[in-house]
Amino acid sequence: MTLTPEQQAEIDEARSHSRPTLRATSEGMEKHLYVAHEVLDHGLVRVIDYMGDDAAITQAARVSYGRGTKAVSNDEGLIRYLMRHWHSTPFEMCEVKFHVKLPVFVARQWIRHRTANVNEYSARYSILDREFYIPAPEHLAAQSTVNNQGRGELLEGEEAARVLDILREDAMRSYDHYEDMLSQDGQKGLARELARMNLPANVYTQWYWKVDLHNLFHFLRLRADAHAQYEIRVYAETMCGIVKDWVPLAYGAFEDYRLGGATLSGKAIEVLKRRLAGEAVTQETSGMSKGEWREFEGVWG
Repeated sequence: MTLTPEQQAEIDEARSHSRPTLRATSEGMEKHLYVAHEVLDHGLVRVIDYMGDDAAITQAARVSYGRGTKAVSNDEGLIRYLMRHWHSTPFEMCEVKFHVKLPVFVARQWIRHRTANVNEYSARYSILDREFYIPAPEHLAAQSTVNNQGRGELLEGEEAARVLDILREDAMRSYDHYEDMLSQDGQKGLARELARMNLPANVYTQWYWKVDLHNLFHFLRLRADAHAQYEIRVYAETMCGIVKDWVPLAYGAFEDYRLGGATLSGKAIEVLKRRLAGEAVTQETSGMSKGEWREFEGVWG
């Protein structure tokens, strides 16, 4: 994705003005304000506004005045305790508003995370740009034979080239027809709200997405996971880098307990206890289904 000179000028203008404030600011987040982080071929993520920092989380947990008298090490310990014990409310005291440009099919996955405020670019009011997501060859894969919602082996050679040609040709043809239907040259022209129905799911849309830190962490835990679809995962990974700079203590706890952690069922805990006691436990004697056992072995061996 390349920003137009007008878009870059708008970002530079926004970043050129600073305003005095008494509210808490995050030095790490300030460097991200308005900056467009490029994602996929035409996508972007940028921070429009935010509220709170690590201290806002601990302040809410203690319900204290100002930043209190606790040391940073105590703040980190408290944040880790809150994360470890799933105390979510203090993390809801921090909020962030993103501007995201993304393919429609990614937006339809994203919008399943309903605990956020969303305002999307209106194709009833405005005309969508001729921009489509076309996968890079290294992300063009066949259907997985073991996962109904995943990818398998990469497509290669003539098959890969044929699929890419179809994707490009269909996208361009549909947009040509979109423009033809909208055109008022010698005709009335179809309403924008109707003409948009002919556009494919890989056309780009944009929205403002405002969310609190607790629900953002939930989004990132699912979408930055290695099993998430690549096209939404790259957005989540970009946002992880932003959040890490914004609230480093909270992100460190999130990374440890959520991204790098694992949740154990009662049966899994029992199996681990039996193994530690020297028992050779199999799937048949574990009380788990084959699927549960496969996932258990994937983490614990």
